[in-house]
Amino acid sequence: MNTAAGVVEEQAQTQRQGLIYAVAAYGIWGVAPIYFVWVGFAAPLEILMHRVLWSVPLLVLLITLTGQWDNARDLSRRALLFLMATALLLSINWLTFIWAIQAQRIADASLGYFINPLVNVLLGGLFLRERLRRYQWLAVAVALLGVGVELWVQRSVPWLGLTLAFSFGFYGLLRKQVSVPAAIGLWVETTLMLPIALLFLFWLVSSEGMRPAMQVAQLAMGGVISVVPLVFFAAAALRLPLATLGFVQYLAPSYALMLAIFLYNEAVPEIRWVTFGFIWSALAIFSAENLLHLRKQRRLLRGGTT
Repeated sequence: MNTAAGVVEEQAQTQRQGLIYAVAAYGIWGVAPIYFVWVGFAAPLEILMHRVLWSVPLLVLLITLTGQWDNARDLSRRALLFLMATALLLSINWLTFIWAIQAQRIADASLGYFINPLVNVLLGGLFLRERLRRYQWLAVAVALLGVGVELWVQRSVPWLGLTLAFSFGFYGLLRKQVSVPAAIGLWVETTLMLPIALLFLFWLVSSEGMRPAMQVAQLAMGGVISVVPLVFFAAAALRLPLATLGFVQYLAPSYALMLAIFLYNEAVPEIRWVTFGFIWSALAIFSAENLLHLRKQRRLLRGGTT
């Protein structure tokens, strides 16, 4: 009896730790726009290149401290080809996000990350032949309806949010094709981008001169913004059920949207609130269905073990 109670308490403690890590990860991602506004003295492409440059040594340190180099040495040619593709998608996602922040379109960026979980479900159904359950299809349809309403009223596609959602969605889709730990994968991706970053920064320094040391230090913090939340996320993923992690992930775009409205006074078009309403309804359907499905599976497992 005491042993069983101890196991339950240990599991509860593990999940509490996981929740702290998850809130930290998505919290950092949610307030990251503040950083990109802070380094607004640099163009988006320069910020991206510094983000790549300073991520590499931090990831090398992390991989060394956690003893993961064996995983890096075991990478196949197929895995490297997939990581080349994901490096391209990641650079598109990062650059689009940085541009959105500097263009004072944080609300548009947050829309992309609200849509992203539903894009993941859609891509899984289309490319991985993952069978979508009835209410998952309903959630995707409601989200698409919201985007369609904006398209109809505004006569324009919310391309910024969709670019972020689909670039990260396809990034996740391709990363599922290779079994690579998060830190190793990001290290390979940023290392593949590093020669381009170095060439660009060398050209920039030779044509415009060296930035002041303080500005370089600010840009170098982009590596911290990239790596630290990844570490927290990896720790959370090991400790939390997928459904819980799914709920917490909405913190990031929620924080970003609040920053857009209350800190940076962005004007959000009225029709965008209609779109958000559809997206949030879709997320509610998706999350509720996911929870109910997991509970049903647990009941079946318990019934099978009695």
